[in-house]
Amino acid sequence: MRVVVDQDACVCSGQCVLAAPDVFDQSDEGFVLLLDDDPPPELDEDVRQAAATCPSRAITVEASGATIGSG
Repeated sequence: MRVVVDQDACVCSGQCVLAAPDVFDQSDEGFVLLLDDDPPPELDEDVRQAAATCPSRAITVEASGATIGSG
């Protein structure tokens, strides 16, 4: 799994941090910070949830050649 974030699209909702705190954090201004662009398999569901709940679709998850979510 590979995770990509579009900080320009981020609206600082923090949903990603709530869903996957080991993979995402927020800057002092509230923008998404990607902590791990290749998280371990046990975090796959959390990362997918983060991408699905991102209101601005700033998170893209690529797994096995398929894109989950959109950036």
